[in-house]
Amino acid sequence: MHSVAAFVIAGLVAGSSLGAAPLVNAAPTAAVTSIQWTPCKPDSPEWAVWKGAECASLRLPVDWARPDGPTFDLKIARRTATGPGTRVGTLVFGPGGPGDSGVERVGTGITRFSAEVRRRFDIVSFDPRGVGGSSPVTCPPEKLTARPSPEMTSQADFDATVRYNRELRDDCRQQTTNGIFDHLDSAQAIQDLEALRVALGEGKLTFHGSSYGTMLGAQYAETYPRHVRAMVLESVMDHSVPRTRTFLENEAAAAQDLFDEFVKWCGPNPTCALHDRDVRAVWKELLARAESGRLATPPDLVRRLGPTVSSIDLVNAIAFQRFYRGDFAGLAKEIDAMDRSAPVNGPAPRLSPLPPTTSIFCSDWRLPVRDYRGYASLVRRMNAAAPDMPYLLPLRMVAACLGAPTANPQHLLDPAAHQAPPVLLSNALHDPATPHRWAASVARQFGSKGVLLTYDGWGHGSATSGPCMENTVDRYLTDLVVPPRGTHCPAVR
Repeated sequence: MHSVAAFVIAGLVAGSSLGAAPLVNAAPTAAVTSIQWTPCKPDSPEWAVWKGAECASLRLPVDWARPDGPTFDLKIARRTATGPGTRVGTLVFGPGGPGDSGVERVGTGITRFSAEVRRRFDIVSFDPRGVGGSSPVTCPPEKLTARPSPEMTSQADFDATVRYNRELRDDCRQQTTNGIFDHLDSAQAIQDLEALRVALGEGKLTFHGSSYGTMLGAQYAETYPRHVRAMVLESVMDHSVPRTRTFLENEAAAAQDLFDEFVKWCGPNPTCALHDRDVRAVWKELLARAESGRLATPPDLVRRLGPTVSSIDLVNAIAFQRFYRGDFAGLAKEIDAMDRSAPVNGPAPRLSPLPPTTSIFCSDWRLPVRDYRGYASLVRRMNAAAPDMPYLLPLRMVAACLGAPTANPQHLLDPAAHQAPPVLLSNALHDPATPHRWAASVARQFGSKGVLLTYDGWGHGSATSGPCMENTVDRYLTDLVVPPRGTHCPAVR
C-alpha cells in the first residue's frame, strides 16, 4: 500500500520547494503505481453504513521540506462512481473544520453531493494531517477542559491564557505521534493533496473544498494552477484577511446577520414558535439566565454540555449550529422550550472544550493581540457588531491561539492562481461562518478565473441548496460549463 510514496515524494520534491513562491508546473515526473484499496473496516457501531466504501493510506513526509525525514500515513477513502460507463474521473473532497474527517464523510455516505456527481465521479476524501486516522493531534483531556474562559477581565487573565496556551501546546506536542504537531498548516497539506492526486493517477485535479477546505483548494490552485481540472470552493474562507480586528468584525457581522434574518423570518410567520413575541427580548432573557447558571441544557446536549448551559455555549453550540443549517424553525422551538423551562439551581455551567484541532487553525492564522487592553477592545467591537451573539467561537479561537507560532499566515493569492482554469466559488448570501464578502474577495483574487455563484438563502454550505445551485455546480464539475458571472440562485425552504 505504501509503495507509491517513494515515487510521489521524489517527484514532488524535485519540482517544489516549500515556503518558496507559488509553484507552477511542479508535476511529479516518476511513474506511480495504483493505491491498493480495501473495504473499510471502521471502529464504529454503525459500520454497516460503510458498505461499499474503500479505504487506503499514503505514507508521506511529516515535513515536506525534509522529504527523507519522519513520515505519517494519510488516511483516504473512496466510493466509486455509480455509473461507471459515464465516469468522468475522481473528485477529491477537502473537508472543513479544521478537524472534520473526510474518511468518515465518505464512509458514512456522501449525500452532500448530488446523484449526478456520484454517478459520474469516484468520490475520494481524506483525514487531513493531524485529524482522525492521519496522526491525530492528541492532548490531555483534563488539560483541554481546563481552558480559561474567554471572558477576561484583567491583564492577569490575559497572561494566564497565554501561559495556558503554551503549556497545552507542549503537552499536545508530546502526545501527538510522528512529530507532526509542528507541521499542521495548509502549506504542508497542499503537498499532501498533490501527492494524493499523483497517487490516484489523475492527470489533473477535480476538487470540491468545503469551508476550511476552501483554503486548501485556493492555496493548491496558486501553487499548482496547471494541475487543476475543476475546483469548487463552497462556503469560502478568505485567507487574505490581514488583521485580527477585521477578521473578528467580519465574523461577528455574519453571525448577527443570521440572527437578524431569524427575527425577520419569525415576525410574520405563524409557524414560528415565537410568533408575535419579542424574539430579541426572549433571547436576551435566556442569555441572562445562562450567564447566572439558571438555564437547563436542552436534553439532547446534556451529555456534551452538562446540566446547565453557559451563555457562550447557548450562542455557539445552540443558536450558531442552527444557523449553520439555516434551521430557523428548529431554533425557534428550542428557544421557546428553554424559555418555558423552569429556572434551575444546578452546578455552574461548564464551557465546552475546544477540540485539539484548534492547533491547525493557529498554524494558519496569525491573529495577534498585544495585551488585555487590546483584547477588551476586540470584545467591545464584536459586541457592537453582534449584540445578540456575544463571545462567538472566532473570539475563542483567537484567545486559544495567543502566543502560538503561525507557519502559514494570511496572504493574498499569488497571481500564479490566474493560470488555473475557472474556479467556481459557492456561498450563501447569509452564511454565519464564512461571510459572502469573503467569497467575493477570493473570487477577485483569482482574477478573471474566479466565478462567484451566490445562493440567496441561509446556512453554511450551499452547493446542493435547491435545483438551481445543484444543477449549476453539476454542469461545472461534469462538463466544465461555467455559469455567467454574477449568477444568483433563489432561496429554498
